[in-house]
Amino acid sequence: MQVLKFGGTSVGSIDRIQNVAAIIDEISQTEKQLAVVVSAMAGETDRLVALYRSLGVSIETREYDLLVASGEQASVALLSAALRKRGKKSTPLLGFQAGFVTDQKHSKAKIQNIETQHIQNLWADGSIPIIAGFQGVDAAGEITTLGRGGSDTSAVALAAALGADVCDIYTDVSGVYTADPRICPEARRIPILSFEECMELASLGAKVLHPRCVELGAKYRIPIRVINTFNRGECTVIKQMDSEDKGLESPVVTALSHDHNMILVTVHKAKNAVQDYARLFGPLSDKGVIIDIISNSAPDAQGFFDLSFSCPKEDIVNVETLLKKFGQEYTVRSGLSKVALVGTGMRTHSGVAARVFRILAEQSIPVFCTSSSEISLTCVVPSELVEKTIQSLHKGFELGNP
Repeated sequence: MQVLKFGGTSVGSIDRIQNVAAIIDEISQTEKQLAVVVSAMAGETDRLVALYRSLGVSIETREYDLLVASGEQASVALLSAALRKRGKKSTPLLGFQAGFVTDQKHSKAKIQNIETQHIQNLWADGSIPIIAGFQGVDAAGEITTLGRGGSDTSAVALAAALGADVCDIYTDVSGVYTADPRICPEARRIPILSFEECMELASLGAKVLHPRCVELGAKYRIPIRVINTFNRGECTVIKQMDSEDKGLESPVVTALSHDHNMILVTVHKAKNAVQDYARLFGPLSDKGVIIDIISNSAPDAQGFFDLSFSCPKEDIVNVETLLKKFGQEYTVRSGLSKVALVGTGMRTHSGVAARVFRILAEQSIPVFCTSSSEISLTCVVPSELVEKTIQSLHKGFELGNP
């Protein structure tokens, strides 16, 4: 039993859809129980989101989800037709037809259950289910979407619900690299990556996989393979690592990631850091806003603090609405990006931060704030210096090909 997921670039044209149909046809010769999850064609979701945003209204509505979910509807219909042309029996399904049940949070819904009986019936009938990713239906029967990158989450969740052996994510790269190859030509592919490291990379900006899908893979022990649709010779396997996979010594840093999709919000003249954070972050959490780097200044002579936090750019409307409601003085800083170093080797090696700041100081790269976890270190730098930052750190930590 196997779940395949094809991203937007993989189905970005009729020629590419026919190529995907050929891949599915080939795999189906040996795998009799296949489920295929498909994204919208490349650029289509962006187009639909831009149309909706041009109205200047909230995206947390049924209308938004109904609109953006239509991109995947086109993909599954075209791919199923391409398979039928090849003589393969297939059935296109929207999320709700495939049994995806979510909560009621429009634009950022979470999967609560997947009722797989219909898929099982299709297999019994000899048909390959072609399923629209990124979407489901709530208890009231309303179409919902899972947030950007949600098709990855759909695929791994379906693999878990079906008890699949593996979930293959087909995309336009041959796996996960030590850095973005477009920025670092010397970046190398990582053959095996732990769930833990991949989750950290994804949450800190790496675009290959969505963090929620990796989290599900880890929870249900579903190995994930990242495969190039156009060159299937190599891949990255993301799995629960054992001692044989890790070798005798883990590298200090496994990979770098970066994220331009951030803003830094500073709330001025806060009187009680803990109470103000609670007052802010509770409502923002209810809206599905993900808060990342958090820091506060030392109190001034009057006892006031500055509270700073980062969040995705698309959430600025929710943030500003709440701050204005509270009558809070604040500033929003754009033009900043995150660059993160990730590696389980950080647990057992000291001096990583010192080495990072020495490298950045040598290149005269300013750092506005930092955060760290047990296996990562994140620096916020000017967006125009991201490439220089990544190239310097990649070279400094000797992550490239030997």
